[in-house]
Amino acid sequence: MPVEPLPDLQPELELALELADVADVLTLPIYESRAFSVDWKSNRTEVTEADRNAESAISGCLAVARPHHAVFGEEHGLRGDAENEWRWVVDPIDGTSNFVRGIPVWASLISLVHRDFGPVVGVVSAPALGRRWHGAVGIGAFVGSHRLQVSATDTLADAQVSVTFNKGWDEVGLTPNLVSLQQASYRPRGFGDFWQHMLVAEGALDVAVDAIGLQPYDIAAVKVIVEQAGGVLTDRLGVNTYLSNSAVSSNGRLHHTVIEHLNR
Repeated sequence: MPVEPLPDLQPELELALELADVADVLTLPIYESRAFSVDWKSNRTEVTEADRNAESAISGCLAVARPHHAVFGEEHGLRGDAENEWRWVVDPIDGTSNFVRGIPVWASLISLVHRDFGPVVGVVSAPALGRRWHGAVGIGAFVGSHRLQVSATDTLADAQVSVTFNKGWDEVGLTPNLVSLQQASYRPRGFGDFWQHMLVAEGALDVAVDAIGLQPYDIAAVKVIVEQAGGVLTDRLGVNTYLSNSAVSSNGRLHHTVIEHLNR
């Protein structure tokens, strides 16, 4: 059967921005007060009451505003109608390790995903940085009111590249490729998490290579914003998906070169 075209996504984007407001109100005061407890999940990553409370609040708002939509979050898994064509994908705090240590690079990631079209709305709200990025298919990508556009850099030797090293890269034997990618670039950086991809969307970075071991809620929102800024986000093999365990974003002009470099 033919796929119906997407509806006007402006109402969904406005809802996503409202959900980000809800998350910011809960998370930022806890971060600033440093009055929280830290637990450890089975995968040896931290979780705080700010993570859990923010996701619960977002899910609660969606239960009222979009009762027929499903919600998939990092802390509470899948809620609602799993068969619905629309699904909200939420990471209440991307960068919990930073949050715990007092590093302001953390954000709430909120995305609306369609069964046939994939991620179509994305909001990345980083209140401790005073930054919020948002975008939607057919609308564009913005930081605040400023429209985003990726860079025009077309050679790796001129590129600013952010790389996130982790055990996942070690396990597939490709850490040396990350090192050589940095060495081949003009200036290597290591911003990590959502921020590196948002810097690609802004045109400040040209390439961002994330860790191996990601989840859909780490990727969906940032993918929308990078793509609506004119860039490309795939997994490390070059597959256009938000369901992989890796993510590489670029201005598009360098993407094939970077993917080849990572997998040679």
